[in-house]
Amino acid sequence: MHEVKEVVQVKPVKRGLKLSDLLVTVIVSIVLGVVYHFWSSVYNLFSPLFPQADELVYGMWFIAATLVFLLIRKPGVALIAEVAAAHVEILFGSEWGIQLLLYSVLQGLGAELVFAAFRYRKFSGSVAALAGVGAAIGSIIPDIYYGYVADYETWLLVTKYVLRGISAALIAGYLAYAIAKAVEATGVTQQLRPVSDSDYAALDD
Repeated sequence: MHEVKEVVQVKPVKRGLKLSDLLVTVIVSIVLGVVYHFWSSVYNLFSPLFPQADELVYGMWFIAATLVFLLIRKPGVALIAEVAAAHVEILFGSEWGIQLLLYSVLQGLGAELVFAAFRYRKFSGSVAALAGVGAAIGSIIPDIYYGYVADYETWLLVTKYVLRGISAALIAGYLAYAIAKAVEATGVTQQLRPVSDSDYAALDD
């Protein structure tokens, strides 16, 4: 007799955002929005050290975009997370007020474009660092628009954004990656991420 093999039909992966994805994004963004608000105190502590020293901790304001993407790994969450975190910061009475909305959109887009460049399939620390730098580049546009750097000398301008880029890579990149790995170790992220091709291949074993 011929052995009859059961055919397992596998549904294609749905990469669209589910309600659970949005809920997790909002919850994490609320927490980070609170961190954003109180991070201003840390930012101000660095200011007197040397010119533009506060840029060394600026990268924390990009971490919502990178961390949430590393946790959920779906298109759009980096932008949503950054904007949501900014809204929380505004509700807490941020000194930058409504300006944060423009910052959050451009910072989120900067990170989102980097993840998109890797087709949302790379989740390493180095890719997260590049996404952090992408967010930092996005933050330059509002700086110019609001005239915050209009009177800067060239050396000061270069120093400012080089330090911001380094901070973005370290904090929004490698720190976010380390946090995501720590969360991953708890098994929570298995309920958040789309099933991979390797998971499907395991069905044939």
